[in-house]
Amino acid sequence: MRFYALDKLINLYDGYSRQFRIDNLQLLLREHLGEHYILEANCPHRSHPLSAAVINDGNIRCPLHQYEFCLRDGKVMRTTEEPCRGLRIFEVVYEGNEIGVMLDD
Repeated sequence: MRFYALDKLINLYDGYSRQFRIDNLQLLLREHLGEHYILEANCPHRSHPLSAAVINDGNIRCPLHQYEFCLRDGKVMRTTEEPCRGLRIFEVVYEGNEIGVMLDD
């Protein structure tokens, strides 16, 4: 496992949303009400970007088709069309003054 720094903690604020690419993996770092989340950057339903998705009551809702996923475990909470897999959620790692993610080499 290797630590990948995504940003400095001082740069984060409520509403922060930024996409990162690590090899072929697209990640999204979000801050909402003081909580930090790292998740796959696109909705697993139709690959719509989640950078402007709404977060409410611990769930994130895709703006395209309103699919909703739990930010704790990625479980699908609401569908509007065909079923889809859950959202990949990554553990947030703090190292010094940076926030990032641990990924396999």
